[in-house]
Amino acid sequence: MELDLAFDSKALTLNDGATGELVDEGIWAGELSLWIETMRMDPSISCPSCLRMADEVSLGLRFTDDATIRELNGAWRQRDESTDVLSFANLDGESNWPSAGSHEPACVELGDIVISLDTAARQAEEHQHSLGHELRWLVSHGLLHLLGWDHPDDASLQAMLSQQERLLENGGSVQSHCVRTVDAEL
Repeated sequence: MELDLAFDSKALTLNDGATGELVDEGIWAGELSLWIETMRMDPSISCPSCLRMADEVSLGLRFTDDATIRELNGAWRQRDESTDVLSFANLDGESNWPSAGSHEPACVELGDIVISLDTAARQAEEHQHSLGHELRWLVSHGLLHLLGWDHPDDASLQAMLSQQERLLENGGSVQSHCVRTVDAEL
């Protein structure tokens, strides 16, 4: 599987001006490719059938600030507040994904993940881990939303957080087993 990643990190600047690997598109492409392959190859994981068979997967990842994500949250979710991550899924629900079969699409467009660096930095400090760790946590959460995962109740939230743990273990960045509230849906 090939990943076509539209990566926007223009807004990604840290207080000290250093960004390092956080703005490296190649690192994010590698991490996302690994996570998507994990989902595709394990039949026990809930994953759209068209993704399992796709030759290419396309998605967008954008780092922004609180003001921009607040505008997006207001426009798309009618919530006048900033948030940590928004996911804009291209297809909504398994019934809307292309069906498996001989006419399987060569490329599947998943949608876009938008993350507020401001909020991520605050959350990283609150949870006492690195900004890179927090961003991986938020990107993995956004990816699961693009793949149809949601958390309307405690049981589905726990299932989603467990899957995030599994993805992050594959990338070598394990989140502690504390329950966190994550506001990442659209």
